[in-house]
Amino acid sequence: MILAQVAAAARSAAALPLTLAVAAVDVDAEAEAEAEAVAAVAAVDADGDAGVGTGAGAGGGASGTAARAGVGGSAVGVDDTVVLPVASASKLLLLAEVARRLDAGELRADAVVPIEDEDVAGGTGLLRRLSRGGACGWTVEDLAWLTASVSDNTATNALLRTVGLPATERLARELGLDRLTLHDRVRDVRGPGVPPVFATGTARDLARLVALAVRGDLVTPGASARLLGWMRSNTDHGLVPALVQHDPYAECFPDSLPGGLLVANKTGTDTGVRADAGVLIGTRRVAYAVIAHWDVALGPSTERAAVHAIREVGRALAAGALRGEPATCALLRPSGG
Repeated sequence: MILAQVAAAARSAAALPLTLAVAAVDVDAEAEAEAEAVAAVAAVDADGDAGVGTGAGAGGGASGTAARAGVGGSAVGVDDTVVLPVASASKLLLLAEVARRLDAGELRADAVVPIEDEDVAGGTGLLRRLSRGGACGWTVEDLAWLTASVSDNTATNALLRTVGLPATERLARELGLDRLTLHDRVRDVRGPGVPPVFATGTARDLARLVALAVRGDLVTPGASARLLGWMRSNTDHGLVPALVQHDPYAECFPDSLPGGLLVANKTGTDTGVRADAGVLIGTRRVAYAVIAHWDVALGPSTERAAVHAIREVGRALAAGALRGEPATCALLRPSGG
């Protein structure tokens, strides 16, 4: 995959002070590397007495080899460990915790959550504009769909209040996403005494979160599939997928579309920030995250350069997803409710 070179070129082409953090994981290459490692261990274990004597050591060595293959052969990054504001792309972590609870039976999809005054926030979303109003409340599933599809800030706050910020932090640590953090609820104004930004994270952690879901390893296959389904409903394809031909409505998702490309993602927008994390499904499945951060004092031309750079990275990501052998591993779909 030539993503690293393309990302560096896109950043250089901006010709402005601009941080462009990029991470991508070829999910199928990771699975292939792990399968090869398991086969190697099995071969050693089957090799008579020598296998019995060295099986434990071989297992450790094979695991290390798979990890190295994952870093070197299936994952690439540019500034992917730099902690940056990630805006609403971080809502993936909240949705992951909601999906985990639904799958574990700790939360009911049809449980009604009332909308409190403190939940109501401006910016993106539809909830506060709908005639139904907050008194009736909305189900957990409704709030998740609104958060994923239109990044509804009021729905986000209601879900955050339901599960609690500490739960999202705990899940992030359990998944090894040590630098992805939701700091606060969404606020219209940030002043003294509150965190300066909604969330921070790295491109690597966001891409890893998506990769876990694509592989079915986001705690459980059911939680993974539920999160991907919500991501698939996102209506903002203006960043990474913008210049890439793809089908936003194909029913076969998360299976591949013969000869085509599918996208499931979550974007984020804030002052001086554009972010996009998701998966491109072609002949291969590529999980990605791209974060652009710049000084707004430089004017609107910097924002245009940032968007252009992200879209160029999207071209490289699509090329990576459309190469090689067809992906054969499909996730289980959620069973409902």
